[in-house]
Amino acid sequence: MAARFDGAVALVTGGGSGIGRAIALAFAAEGATVVVAGRGAAGLVETVAQVEAAGGKGSHVVADVAVSSDAAAMVRACVETHGGLHVAVNNAGVFTRPAATADIPEPDWDAAVATNLTGTWLAMKHEIAHMRAHGGGAIVNVASNIGWHGRRPGMAAYAATKAAVSALTRAAARDHIADGIRINAVSPGATDTPLSMRPGETAADRDTRLAGLVPLGRVGSTAEVAAGVLWLASGESTFAVGHDLVLDGGVTA
Repeated sequence: MAARFDGAVALVTGGGSGIGRAIALAFAAEGATVVVAGRGAAGLVETVAQVEAAGGKGSHVVADVAVSSDAAAMVRACVETHGGLHVAVNNAGVFTRPAATADIPEPDWDAAVATNLTGTWLAMKHEIAHMRAHGGGAIVNVASNIGWHGRRPGMAAYAATKAAVSALTRAAARDHIADGIRINAVSPGATDTPLSMRPGETAADRDTRLAGLVPLGRVGSTAEVAAGVLWLASGESTFAVGHDLVLDGGVTA
C-alpha cells in the first residue's frame, strides 16, 4: 500500500527540535521528501540526519520566517532543490517570559508578534504564491490551545498571537480554497518537549503537576501532534477547510 505522501515535498518550519522534528520525521516515514527550516542550523542538520537514518529524504534551509526575504528564499530552496512544494507546516513559534499584560516588555511583545503571527503570515504568503501557480497544496499552521481556545495568566502575548494564528488560518482558508489550497491548523496543549517544563523542573515533575490539570491525565506526545498534522495535510481530510484541530487531552473541552 502506498504511503500517504509518496512523491510529495513537505516543508516544516521550526523543524530543528520538538514538535517540528516529530512532524518532519512523520512526513518522511510516509514517503515525503522533507525540508526543515529554522533560525539555527545545528538542530536542522540533526533532524535531517534522523530523517535519513530512518531511510527518508530531506534537506534543511536556515531562515527566519519573520523576514520576508528569508521566507521567500525558504520556499525557493524547496522548489529548486526538490522540484516542488506540496505541503507546508508552519510550526515556528516562540514563548515569551510570563508577565501580566501591563508588564510585558515591549521587546517580548514584538518578538511574539514577529515570529508567531507575522512569521506565519509571511510563510503562508510565499507558500501560497507557489502553490497557487502549481495546482494547489495543503498548509497546516500550528496554533495552540492557549489563545483562541483558552487563556492562562501571564501569557497574554503568546495567547494573543496564537489566537491570531487561528483566525488567520480560517481567513486564509476561505481566501484560497478556490486556488486548490486547503489550509487548516492544529492547536496542541502541553506536549512532551522542554517548553512544557518550568525552569528547574524535570519531566517527572511536570507530569505530576499537569496530571490533575489535563482531563486525560497526561501531557501529549509529539507523535500525537504529528499524527494530527499529517491527517489534515492528507487526502483523508479533503473536506476539512479552515479547521482548527485541538489536541490537548480535554483541557479546553
